[in-house]
Amino acid sequence: MNKNLVIVFVKNNDLGKVKTRLAKTIGNEAALEVYNALVEITENATKNLDATLRIYFSNAIESSYWKQHHKAVQKGNDLGERMKNAFRDGFNDGFERIVLIGSDLPDMSSEIITSGLNTLKHSETVFGPAEDGGYYLLGMSKPNSKIFENKPWSKSNLLKLTLSELDENNISYSLLNTLNDIDTFEDLIASDFYKNNLILQDKIKQLQ
Repeated sequence: MNKNLVIVFVKNNDLGKVKTRLAKTIGNEAALEVYNALVEITENATKNLDATLRIYFSNAIESSYWKQHHKAVQKGNDLGERMKNAFRDGFNDGFERIVLIGSDLPDMSSEIITSGLNTLKHSETVFGPAEDGGYYLLGMSKPNSKIFENKPWSKSNLLKLTLSELDENNISYSLLNTLNDIDTFEDLIASDFYKNNLILQDKIKQLQ
């Protein structure tokens, strides 16, 4: 059995329910186009990994993505509880190094994911810091439910508070490169993901 597990959290691509901050500027349909393009990047980044893949959807399983891999629906009342449950299931099934990523990072790559898994060979925890103060990747080699409890999800102090708690409990962690996800129109137009995607640019202009 491969001891590496990669968990991908995916929001169902429902109009008006993805990239809501971005949608305030460019509209729901254009925001959905952006999100679908980001999911495609994530799917490509998870191909050919030396790991088992598990895909967790926010509301319902969609057959069009990750056709050959295990799929489930996220369980829990908030993001922390949903992530905790996914990690718990992975450790209970015998995986030793588990990395969880979202599906909306334009710079996600197989190299980043592999780096996270390799880091867990010598560190109990690994984070991929996001520029907004959160994180785009979380990995663990030992279960630690406290990471998911009483945290300010979607707030700028999330990672800082989480790392402070780990320091207080003498739990080792490592950090990958800091990257920017796309939450706002400013994030979008500043990204190479957008600048280099003429098809996406045209679609957004037509939908605005």
